[in-house]
Amino acid sequence: MTGVPASAAGGSSQAGAAGKASAVGPSQSGGPKATGAASGVPGGPKPPRGGKIAAAAVNQASVWNIANLLTMLRLVLVPAFVALMLADGGYDPAWRSLAWAAFAIAMITDLFDGHLARAYNLVTDFGKIADPIADKAIMGAALICLSALGDLPWWVTGVILGRELGITLLRFIVIRYGVIPASRGGKLKTLTQGVAVGMYILALTGWLATLRFWVMAAAVVLTVVTGLDYVRQAIVLRRRGIAERQAALEETEA
Repeated sequence: MTGVPASAAGGSSQAGAAGKASAVGPSQSGGPKATGAASGVPGGPKPPRGGKIAAAAVNQASVWNIANLLTMLRLVLVPAFVALMLADGGYDPAWRSLAWAAFAIAMITDLFDGHLARAYNLVTDFGKIADPIADKAIMGAALICLSALGDLPWWVTGVILGRELGITLLRFIVIRYGVIPASRGGKLKTLTQGVAVGMYILALTGWLATLRFWVMAAAVVLTVVTGLDYVRQAIVLRRRGIAERQAALEETEA
C-alpha cells in the first residue's frame, strides 16, 4: 500500500529484529534454548527429574518439627497412660503415680506445642488435625478410666466429653462464617480440668481428696458456662456471616 518493495520491507523488519536482539544482548535473550524453556515449547531443556521429588521431600520434612513431635508424643502417651492406669486392677498407688506422670507430661506438652507452632511458623495441616485429637484423647482416656474404676461419676465424664465433642463439631459447622477464638474462660476451663483430673488420678486421701472434689466441681461449672458461651458466639458469628453475604449479594445485583 505504501509502495515499499516487499524485499525492502522484509529486510528492514529483519534488521529491526536483529537490532533489538543485539540491544538485548545474549545474557537476556538467551538464544533459542532459553526461549523454549521459558515458553514451554517442545525442544527446550527439561527440568531435572528429581526436582519434583526433592520439593515433595522438603514439604514432607516440614511436618517433622518440634511442635508436631510434641503432639505425636501426646498421642503415644494415651495408650501408655491407659495401661499404667489400669495396671494391677487400677488401684495400686505406684502405678497410679506413673499414670499421673504420663498425664502430666501430656498436659504440659499441650501448653507448648501450639505456642511453638505459632511463634516459629511451624503450623502444618497435620498439626491442625492431630493437636485437638491428642487433647481430646488424653482427657477422654483419663475420664473414662476414672469412671470405669468408680472414682468419678459417669455423668461428670459425660458432661465434659459431651461439651468438648459438641464444641468441636460446632466449630466445624460455623467455620464457613469464621473462626471462634479461644477465650480466657476456655483456657481456664482446660487448666482446671487438667488439675482436677490429675488429682483424681493420684490416690489421694484426707483433705486432699475433699479438695479434688471441689476442684472438679469448679471444672464442671466452667465446662458448662464456657460451652454455652461458645454456642452464643457461634450464633452471633453465623448471623453476622449471613448478613454480610446478603449485603454483598445485594450490592452485586445493584
